[in-house]
Amino acid sequence: MTTTELHHPELSPSDTRRAFRTVRGLLLAYAGLSAATLAVAFLLRDHTDLVTPSVWVRGTIVTAGAVVTVLIAGRVARGSRSAFQRLRIISGAMLAATVVIIALPGTFPAWFKAEQGLCGLALLGVAAVLNGRHLRTLFARL
Repeated sequence: MTTTELHHPELSPSDTRRAFRTVRGLLLAYAGLSAATLAVAFLLRDHTDLVTPSVWVRGTIVTAGAVVTVLIAGRVARGSRSAFQRLRIISGAMLAATVVIIALPGTFPAWFKAEQGLCGLALLGVAAVLNGRHLRTLFARL
């Protein structure tokens, strides 16, 4: 099934396309920011006060997770209900983990927490669209 085949008599196809574009755009921003963070960590690798082992671990996990979410979003746009449910769960869990990372005192440097805050905003947008009435209604019938 493709995006153009996703129909619901009460929903506008243009709103559906806009929802998918929004989710994909936010996830691509999240993935790009995560990859850029690893690049910055590499450039600052000799500054152990700025790039701690936890930055490398969390940064790598976040980047890999972001790539996975972009791939899942592609399946969602093609009409996969199971991918839709998976992406709803994953985006919510990643958002919660991001909040915890930011809240933990002393574990990560301030620049990394700021980057995680930006990632969290992107994930908040994804979660809002995925859990919004439009997409939930669309995928309830598939």
